[in-house]
Amino acid sequence: MVKLPTVSIVIPVYNEEKVIEKCLESCVTQHDLAEEIIVVNNNSTDTTATLVRKMQRAHPEAHIRLVSEKEQGIIPARDYGFRVAKSEVMGRIDADSILEPEWVSSVRHTFANKKVAAASGPVVYHDMPLPKVGLAFDKRIRRALYNSAKDHTFLFGSNMAIRKGAWDEVKGLVHRDEDDELHEDIDIALSLYRKGLYVAYDPDMVGGMSARRLEDKPRDFYNYVMRFERTFQAHEVSSASARIPIFIYLMIYFPIRTLRKFYDGDTNKFTLAKLRDDIREIAEKI
Repeated sequence: MVKLPTVSIVIPVYNEEKVIEKCLESCVTQHDLAEEIIVVNNNSTDTTATLVRKMQRAHPEAHIRLVSEKEQGIIPARDYGFRVAKSEVMGRIDADSILEPEWVSSVRHTFANKKVAAASGPVVYHDMPLPKVGLAFDKRIRRALYNSAKDHTFLFGSNMAIRKGAWDEVKGLVHRDEDDELHEDIDIALSLYRKGLYVAYDPDMVGGMSARRLEDKPRDFYNYVMRFERTFQAHEVSSASARIPIFIYLMIYFPIRTLRKFYDGDTNKFTLAKLRDDIREIAEKI
Protein backbone atom coordinates (compact mmCIF):
# COMPACT_ATOMS: atom_id res chain seq x y z
CA MET A 1 0.00 0.00 0.00
CA VAL A 2 1.27 3.48 -0.92
CA LYS A 3 1.93 5.65 2.12
CA LEU A 4 -0.07 8.87 1.95
CA PRO A 5 1.69 12.12 2.93
CA THR A 6 0.86 14.32 5.90
CA VAL A 7 -0.85 17.66 5.16
CA SER A 8 -0.76 21.10 6.76
CA ILE A 9 -3.23 23.81 5.69
CA VAL A 10 -1.75 27.35 5.71
CA ILE A 11 -4.11 30.36 5.79
CA PRO A 12 -2.66 33.92 5.80
CA VAL A 13 -5.18 36.36 7.32
CA TYR A 14 -5.52 40.11 7.67
CA ASN A 15 -8.80 41.51 9.04
CA GLU A 16 -10.90 38.55 7.88
CA GLU A 17 -13.55 38.46 10.63
CA LYS A 18 -16.35 38.19 8.06
CA VAL A 19 -15.09 34.98 6.45
CA ILE A 20 -12.56 33.16 8.64
CA GLU A 21 -15.11 31.07 10.58
CA LYS A 22 -16.64 29.63 7.39
CA CYS A 23 -13.18 28.90 6.06
CA LEU A 24 -12.11 27.08 9.21
CA GLU A 25 -15.43 25.24 9.40
CA SER A 26 -14.71 23.77 5.97
CA CYS A 27 -11.25 22.71 7.19
CA VAL A 28 -12.41 21.03 10.41
CA THR A 29 -15.25 19.14 8.71
CA GLN A 30 -13.03 17.42 6.15
CA HIS A 31 -13.72 13.71 5.78
CA ASP A 32 -9.97 13.26 6.25
CA LEU A 33 -8.59 15.85 8.67
CA ALA A 34 -5.27 17.55 7.95
CA GLU A 35 -2.54 17.07 10.54
CA GLU A 36 -2.69 20.79 11.33
CA ILE A 37 -4.35 24.05 10.26
CA ILE A 38 -2.03 27.06 10.51
CA VAL A 39 -3.66 30.50 10.59
CA VAL A 40 -1.03 33.21 10.11
CA ASN A 41 -2.33 36.43 11.66
CA ASN A 42 -0.76 39.32 9.74
CA ASN A 43 -1.45 42.25 12.12
CA SER A 44 -5.25 42.01 12.08
CA THR A 45 -6.98 44.82 13.97
CA ASP A 46 -10.46 43.27 13.98
CA THR A 47 -11.76 40.13 15.74
CA THR A 48 -10.07 37.64 13.39
CA ALA A 49 -7.73 36.25 16.08
CA THR A 50 -10.58 36.00 18.60
CA LEU A 51 -12.67 34.00 16.16
CA VAL A 52 -9.76 31.67 15.41
CA ARG A 53 -9.28 31.03 19.14
CA LYS A 54 -13.00 30.28 19.39
CA MET A 55 -12.63 27.65 16.66
CA GLN A 56 -9.57 26.22 18.45
CA ARG A 57 -11.62 25.65 21.61
CA ALA A 58 -14.54 24.18 19.68
CA HIS A 59 -12.40 21.81 17.59
CA PRO A 60 -9.30 20.66 19.51
CA GLU A 61 -9.14 17.56 17.30
CA ALA A 62 -8.39 19.74 14.26
CA HIS A 63 -5.08 21.06 15.63
CA ILE A 64 -5.64 24.69 14.66
CA ARG A 65 -2.51 26.75 15.25
CA LEU A 66 -2.69 30.56 15.46
CA VAL A 67 0.68 32.16 14.70
CA SER A 68 1.72 35.74 13.92
CA GLU A 69 3.82 37.45 11.27
CA LYS A 70 4.60 41.13 11.93
CA GLU A 71 5.97 41.98 8.47
CA GLN A 72 2.92 43.12 6.54
CA GLY A 73 1.94 41.35 3.37
CA ILE A 74 0.63 38.06 2.07
CA ILE A 75 4.09 36.88 1.01
CA PRO A 76 5.73 37.26 4.46
CA ALA A 77 2.63 35.66 6.02
CA ARG A 78 2.67 32.79 3.53
CA ASP A 79 6.42 32.25 3.97
CA TYR A 80 6.11 32.13 7.75
CA GLY A 81 3.27 29.62 7.54
CA PHE A 82 5.35 27.43 5.23
CA ARG A 83 8.34 27.74 7.54
CA VAL A 84 6.52 26.50 10.65
CA ALA A 85 4.45 23.82 8.90
CA LYS A 86 5.35 20.31 10.09
CA SER A 87 3.83 18.20 7.30
CA GLU A 88 5.21 16.81 4.04
CA VAL A 89 2.65 18.75 1.99
CA MET A 90 1.45 22.31 2.64
CA GLY A 91 -1.99 23.33 1.43
CA ARG A 92 -2.26 27.06 0.76
CA ILE A 93 -5.69 28.68 0.77
CA ASP A 94 -7.20 32.11 1.44
CA ALA A 95 -9.36 33.24 4.34
CA ASP A 96 -12.43 33.31 2.07
CA SER A 97 -11.79 29.80 0.75
CA ILE A 98 -14.33 27.09 1.56
CA LEU A 99 -12.92 23.64 0.89
CA GLU A 100 -15.02 20.78 -0.41
CA PRO A 101 -15.19 17.88 2.13
CA GLU A 102 -12.81 15.63 0.13
CA TRP A 103 -10.14 18.30 -0.40
CA VAL A 104 -7.55 16.95 2.05
CA SER A 105 -8.09 13.41 0.83
CA SER A 106 -7.58 14.53 -2.77
CA VAL A 107 -4.37 16.32 -1.81
CA ARG A 108 -3.03 13.22 -0.06
CA HIS A 109 -3.72 10.96 -3.04
CA THR A 110 -2.29 13.43 -5.56
CA PHE A 111 0.94 13.82 -3.59
CA ALA A 112 1.24 10.07 -3.06
CA ASN A 113 2.92 10.36 -6.45
CA LYS A 114 6.43 11.43 -5.44
CA LYS A 115 6.92 13.23 -8.77
CA VAL A 116 4.28 15.83 -7.86
CA ALA A 117 5.92 18.97 -6.46
CA ALA A 118 2.75 21.09 -6.35
CA ALA A 119 -0.88 20.90 -7.39
CA SER A 120 -3.97 23.00 -8.00
CA GLY A 121 -7.58 22.15 -8.64
CA PRO A 122 -10.79 23.80 -9.86
CA VAL A 123 -12.75 26.43 -7.98
CA VAL A 124 -16.43 26.76 -7.14
CA TYR A 125 -17.58 30.33 -6.43
CA HIS A 126 -19.71 29.84 -3.34
CA ASP A 127 -21.28 33.33 -3.44
CA MET A 128 -22.48 33.16 -7.04
CA PRO A 129 -25.75 31.75 -8.45
CA LEU A 130 -25.66 28.26 -10.03
CA PRO A 131 -22.37 27.25 -8.39
CA LYS A 132 -22.40 23.75 -9.95
CA VAL A 133 -22.60 25.27 -13.42
CA GLY A 134 -19.77 27.63 -12.52
CA LEU A 135 -17.67 24.72 -11.25
CA ALA A 136 -18.17 22.75 -14.47
CA PHE A 137 -17.09 25.79 -16.50
CA ASP A 138 -14.10 26.40 -14.22
CA LYS A 139 -12.97 22.75 -14.57
CA ARG A 140 -13.02 23.00 -18.36
CA ILE A 141 -11.10 26.28 -18.40
CA ARG A 142 -8.41 25.18 -15.94
CA ARG A 143 -7.91 21.86 -17.68
CA ALA A 144 -7.53 23.68 -21.02
CA LEU A 145 -5.04 26.16 -19.53
CA TYR A 146 -3.06 23.33 -17.96
CA ASN A 147 -2.90 21.35 -21.21
CA SER A 148 -1.96 24.39 -23.33
CA ALA A 149 0.93 25.50 -21.11
CA LYS A 150 4.27 25.00 -22.88
CA ASP A 151 6.81 27.39 -21.34
CA HIS A 152 5.04 27.92 -18.03
CA THR A 153 2.66 26.34 -15.53
CA PHE A 154 -0.12 27.50 -13.22
CA LEU A 155 -0.99 27.38 -9.55
CA PHE A 156 -4.00 29.05 -7.97
CA GLY A 157 -3.32 30.64 -4.58
CA SER A 158 -6.82 30.07 -3.22
CA ASN A 159 -6.59 26.34 -3.93
CA MET A 160 -3.08 24.94 -4.08
CA ALA A 161 -0.66 22.66 -2.27
CA ILE A 162 3.11 22.29 -2.46
CA ARG A 163 5.51 19.66 -1.20
CA LYS A 164 7.73 21.05 1.55
CA GLY A 165 10.85 19.76 -0.16
CA ALA A 166 9.85 21.48 -3.42
CA TRP A 167 9.26 24.75 -1.57
CA ASP A 168 12.75 24.51 -0.07
CA GLU A 169 14.13 24.21 -3.61
CA VAL A 170 12.36 27.28 -5.02
CA LYS A 171 11.92 29.69 -2.12
CA GLY A 172 15.13 31.43 -3.10
CA LEU A 173 13.74 32.03 -6.61
CA VAL A 174 10.34 33.49 -5.71
CA HIS A 175 10.17 37.26 -5.58
CA ARG A 176 9.76 39.22 -2.35
CA ASP A 177 7.58 41.63 -4.36
CA GLU A 178 7.87 44.56 -1.95
CA ASP A 179 5.91 46.75 -4.40
CA ASP A 180 3.01 44.25 -4.49
CA GLU A 181 2.98 44.00 -8.29
CA LEU A 182 2.93 40.24 -8.93
CA HIS A 183 0.68 37.20 -8.52
CA GLU A 184 2.43 35.30 -5.74
CA ASP A 185 0.92 31.96 -6.75
CA ILE A 186 1.99 32.28 -10.40
CA ASP A 187 5.41 33.37 -9.17
CA ILE A 188 5.72 30.09 -7.24
CA ALA A 189 4.47 28.08 -10.23
CA LEU A 190 6.99 29.63 -12.61
CA SER A 191 9.79 29.14 -10.09
CA LEU A 192 8.88 25.45 -9.94
CA TYR A 193 8.87 25.32 -13.75
CA ARG A 194 12.36 26.84 -13.89
CA LYS A 195 13.56 24.06 -11.58
CA GLY A 196 11.91 21.39 -13.72
CA LEU A 197 9.53 20.38 -10.92
CA TYR A 198 6.16 18.86 -11.82
CA VAL A 199 2.96 20.78 -11.10
CA ALA A 200 -0.20 18.66 -11.28
CA TYR A 201 -3.81 19.54 -11.97
CA ASP A 202 -6.24 17.54 -9.82
CA PRO A 203 -9.90 17.93 -10.89
CA ASP A 204 -11.03 16.42 -7.57
CA MET A 205 -9.13 18.96 -5.48
CA VAL A 206 -12.07 21.38 -5.37
CA GLY A 207 -11.82 24.60 -3.41
CA GLY A 208 -14.51 27.21 -2.94
CA MET A 209 -13.82 30.92 -2.99
CA SER A 210 -15.59 34.25 -3.11
CA ALA A 211 -16.11 36.21 -6.32
CA ARG A 212 -15.90 39.46 -4.33
CA ARG A 213 -12.86 40.55 -6.36
CA LEU A 214 -15.20 41.13 -9.31
CA GLU A 215 -16.87 43.94 -7.36
CA ASP A 216 -13.68 46.02 -7.56
CA LYS A 217 -13.78 49.21 -9.58
CA PRO A 218 -12.70 48.73 -13.23
CA ARG A 219 -9.29 50.36 -12.78
CA ASP A 220 -8.54 48.32 -9.64
CA PHE A 221 -9.64 45.09 -11.29
CA TYR A 222 -7.57 45.80 -14.40
CA ASN A 223 -4.50 46.42 -12.24
CA TYR A 224 -5.17 43.13 -10.43
CA VAL A 225 -5.48 41.16 -13.68
CA MET A 226 -2.31 42.69 -15.08
CA ARG A 227 -0.40 41.08 -12.24
CA PHE A 228 -0.38 38.09 -14.60
CA GLU A 229 1.53 40.08 -17.22
CA ARG A 230 4.00 41.54 -14.72
CA THR A 231 4.67 38.07 -13.25
CA PHE A 232 5.21 36.55 -16.69
CA GLN A 233 7.61 39.36 -17.57
CA ALA A 234 9.52 38.84 -14.31
CA HIS A 235 10.08 35.22 -15.38
CA GLU A 236 10.60 36.03 -19.07
CA VAL A 237 7.59 34.00 -20.21
CA SER A 238 6.76 35.04 -23.77
CA SER A 239 4.06 32.65 -25.01
CA ALA A 240 0.64 33.94 -26.00
CA SER A 241 -1.05 30.98 -24.30
CA ALA A 242 0.18 32.22 -20.91
CA ARG A 243 -1.85 35.40 -21.44
CA ILE A 244 -5.17 33.58 -21.93
CA PRO A 245 -6.24 34.11 -18.26
CA ILE A 246 -5.86 37.86 -18.74
CA PHE A 247 -8.33 37.75 -21.63
CA ILE A 248 -10.76 35.52 -19.71
CA TYR A 249 -10.80 37.71 -16.59
CA LEU A 250 -11.29 40.92 -18.57
CA MET A 251 -14.02 39.32 -20.69
CA ILE A 252 -16.12 38.14 -17.73
CA TYR A 253 -15.61 41.20 -15.53
CA PHE A 254 -18.51 43.43 -16.60
CA PRO A 255 -21.14 40.65 -17.01
CA ILE A 256 -20.35 39.11 -13.60
CA ARG A 257 -20.00 42.48 -11.88
CA THR A 258 -23.43 43.47 -13.22
CA LEU A 259 -24.92 40.17 -12.02
CA ARG A 260 -23.50 40.72 -8.54
CA LYS A 261 -25.38 44.03 -8.35
CA PHE A 262 -28.53 41.89 -8.12
CA TYR A 263 -27.18 39.02 -6.02
CA ASP A 264 -26.35 38.78 -2.33
CA GLY A 265 -23.55 36.27 -1.86
CA ASP A 266 -24.08 36.08 1.91
CA THR A 267 -27.68 34.86 1.61
CA ASN A 268 -27.35 33.40 -1.91
CA LYS A 269 -30.44 35.25 -3.03
CA PHE A 270 -31.22 37.79 -5.72
CA THR A 271 -31.88 41.25 -4.30
CA LEU A 272 -32.19 44.91 -5.26
CA ALA A 273 -30.49 46.09 -2.05
CA LYS A 274 -27.02 46.47 -3.60
CA LEU A 275 -28.40 48.39 -6.55
CA ARG A 276 -30.34 50.72 -4.24
CA ASP A 277 -27.19 51.34 -2.19
CA ASP A 278 -25.24 52.22 -5.34
CA ILE A 279 -27.96 54.59 -6.52
CA ARG A 280 -28.08 56.23 -3.08
CA GLU A 281 -24.28 56.66 -3.07
CA ILE A 282 -24.32 58.24 -6.53
CA ALA A 283 -27.16 60.58 -5.52
CA GLU A 284 -25.23 61.72 -2.45
CA LYS A 285 -22.27 62.70 -4.61
CA ILE A 286 -24.37 64.80 -6.97
